[in-house]
Amino acid sequence: MLKFSLISILILVLDQATKLLIARYIPFESYISISPFFKVVNFHNSGAAFSFLHNSGGWQRYFLIFITLIAIVWIIFMLMKIKNKPIISLGLFLILGGALGNLIDRIRLGYVIDFIYLHIESWYWPAFNIADSAICVGAALLVYDMYKKRDYV
Repeated sequence: MLKFSLISILILVLDQATKLLIARYIPFESYISISPFFKVVNFHNSGAAFSFLHNSGGWQRYFLIFITLIAIVWIIFMLMKIKNKPIISLGLFLILGGALGNLIDRIRLGYVIDFIYLHIESWYWPAFNIADSAICVGAALLVYDMYKKRDYV
């Protein structure tokens, strides 16, 4: 469990460090083109994933902080409960690190800094950050673990 908790801490540190660099060196709503399909941007997301609830008047900040705190408590409870399930543990620790990274932004700034912006020609994926990536990978590991035990014929 110690190595997985270190991964969670690493995600949190990398997430916060990259967001600080973005906020310092890239003006709000500006970007740096890295390749034909990748830009580093400085976007502020006051909503949830994919900017859901982004323009909801401000109440969503407190709602999302509350939901995140509940999720963190649940994840910690689950981590104490499960034993000898490395895929589930890794998935939960990745989600925990990402949730903490975005929670810090919401509490400190009132929004989450998103900076990874991928696109193919004029089709853009919503901007995201390291915390979001860790949450997605963690969730994928949980889904993988859930389905790997099923016997499909």
